Amino acid sequence: MSAADTTTAKVPPVRQSPPSGPGAGAPKPGKKPTNGAGGIPWLLLAPCLLVLLLVLGYPLVRLVTLSFQHFGQPQLWGFQEAESAGFSNFAEILADSEFWTVVLRTVIFTVGAVVLTMVLGMLIALLLQRVSGWVKALINIVLVASWGMPIIVATAIFKWLFDADYGVLNWLLSRLPGVDMIGHNWFASGPQGLAVIMLLVVWGAVPFVVITLSAGLTQVPKELEEAARLDGAGAWGVFRFVTLPILKPIIVMLTTLSVIWDMGVFPQVYVMRNGHPEAEFQLLTTYSFDKAFVVNDYGTGSAIALVTVVLLLGVVAVYMRQMLKIGEVE
Repeated sequence: MSAADTTTAKVPPVRQSPPSGPGAGAPKPGKKPTNGAGGIPWLLLAPCLLVLLLVLGYPLVRLVTLSFQHFGQPQLWGFQEAESAGFSNFAEILADSEFWTVVLRTVIFTVGAVVLTMVLGMLIALLLQRVSGWVKALINIVLVASWGMPIIVATAIFKWLFDADYGVLNWLLSRLPGVDMIGHNWFASGPQGLAVIMLLVVWGAVPFVVITLSAGLTQVPKELEEAARLDGAGAWGVFRFVTLPILKPIIVMLTTLSVIWDMGVFPQVYVMRNGHPEAEFQLLTTYSFDKAFVVNDYGTGSAIALVTVVLLLGVVAVYMRQMLKIGEVE
C-alpha cells in the first residue's frame, strides 16, 4: 500500500460511550430544571401577597358588593337588610349628566397635571446635569424636602399663598405696572380654583419625577451624545434621538404612575374647599365621597368608585402594553 493510499484511507467512526461522571446528568443549557426550585420565589413572596390580599383584596371585594346593593343609613346601622340592586346603581350614574361632567373635568384635570409634571420634571432634570455639584446637591435637598412635606401642610400653605385678602401671590402681582389683584378670589370660579389645585398637585409630584429622571440620565452613554453632535445634531436632536429613546421606559412608567395618582386626587380638593367642594370643583374621588358619606347613598358612591377603578385599570393595561412593546424591541 502506497503512502497516498494510507493517507486517503477512510477511518471508521469511533462509537463514543455515554459520558459518566459528576456532570453526566446535567441539563442542557436553556432547559429549565425539573425539580421544585421554581416554587421557591412564590414561597418567598407568599407573606407579601397575603398582606396585599388582606389590605387591598377585602376592600375591593366589599366595594364591588356595595356597588350592586341598595345600601344607605338604615342598612349601615343594621335596621334593614341590604337589598340587591342589580345594575340599577350603574344605570343611574351613567344616565346622570352631572356624572359625565365630573368625568370630563377629572380627565382634563389629570391630563393637565400629568403633562405639566412631566415637562417641568424633564426640564429640571436636564438642568441639573449642567450645574455644579453643590448646586445639584442643594436642589436635591429642596426637592426631597418638598416631596416629604405632608399634603395637609402643603395645602394650607397654598391656601395662604392664594388667599384673597392676605395672599402673597395677589400682593406680588399687584406690584406689576397696571395690575391690581388685591382682593382677587382665585376660587370664585371652578377653572381658576382647579388651576390652583393643579399647581399644588404638580408641586408635590415634580420632585419624584426629577429624581427618577436624573437617575435615568446618568445611564445615557456620553459616547452616543458625542457621536450625535459630531454628526451635526443640535441640543434638540441629541435629546430627541439619543436621550429620549433611552429614557422611554422610565417616562412611560412615570406617566402611568402620575395618571393614577392625579386621578385619585382627594385631600387637595377636600382641604382646599374646607371639606365641602362645590359642584364645579368635584372630581371623581370627591364626587364618590359626597354620594357615599354626605348623601348617605353608599351603593351609588361605591358604583362611582368602581367605575374609577375600571378607568385606572385601563391606564394600567396601556402601560403594560407599552412595556411589553419596549421589551420586544430590546
